[in-house]
Amino acid sequence: MKVTVRHIKGMHFQGEGSTKVMTNMDASINAGGTGHGTSPMELLLMSIAGCSGMDIVAILKKMQVKVQRFETTVEGERSNDHPRVFKDIEVVYMFWGDALPEDKLQRAVQLSMGKYCSVANMIDKAANLTYRIEIYPTK
Repeated sequence: MKVTVRHIKGMHFQGEGSTKVMTNMDASINAGGTGHGTSPMELLLMSIAGCSGMDIVAILKKMQVKVQRFETTVEGERSNDHPRVFKDIEVVYMFWGDALPEDKLQRAVQLSMGKYCSVANMIDKAANLTYRIEIYPTK
């Protein structure tokens, strides 16, 4: 696996992987950026959600569980001192649907976070990574 990251201007960079899709990265405005991209630390949190989300969708499909809507939020707390790494990260998986089997949702999340998601397993070695699920009925 290989990516290329190009400096655009100031703190704005563009990353490109094998799919040739451009990902914009930038520092926040108050950190000297222009706001034209996502910060690298935000991308790390998004990577946890994307990696585990793909696993969960695939696992639930095999379990024949149909959810109407699925979202994930990831919140990280960073240390105050440099290099300001994440100390604690919480992942919240939110599922919407009627009569969703909580045991299957829990199992899918557990398999992803404990076994399949490479990003979560790597980050768990550096930060306190926790997760929980929330289930909502459709309206």
